[in-house]
Amino acid sequence: MARSGQGAGGPLPTNIAAGSSRPAAQPGDSGFDAQVALGLVGLGVVGHVLRSRRFYETVAVAAIVLGALKGIGHDNRVSTMARLQAWNKREIQRLERKAQQEVQRLERKAQHQGRAAKGSARMVRSGPPRGPAEAGPQN
Repeated sequence: MARSGQGAGGPLPTNIAAGSSRPAAQPGDSGFDAQVALGLVGLGVVGHVLRSRRFYETVAVAAIVLGALKGIGHDNRVSTMARLQAWNKREIQRLERKAQQEVQRLERKAQHQGRAAKGSARMVRSGPPRGPAEAGPQN
């Protein structure tokens, strides 16, 4: 790519560290020295954070919030279980009532069939109903 403006046509600049024969570290380089420097900066930040009153206040608030959320979650589970148990109890009572009603209905049906069977047995024993002509002399 051609350069224009001041210094055009001159030699390309090179990054050479002062007092050194090797080129200065480029932004993308990640040699041992760069890693050590980043480590030292990280330790400095951690030391600063640990000396900070704001950090401890934030940790305390976070602990209080987490404890409150844990309590809310526990209360939510307890109330959900209580509602579920109450629903289960009502459902069992409803099913027991329904079963009792079915038993009573079957008992009534059996009694009705028993009465009908007795009536049929009387009819069979006495024979067919007689009309007034067949009844015989009446005194």
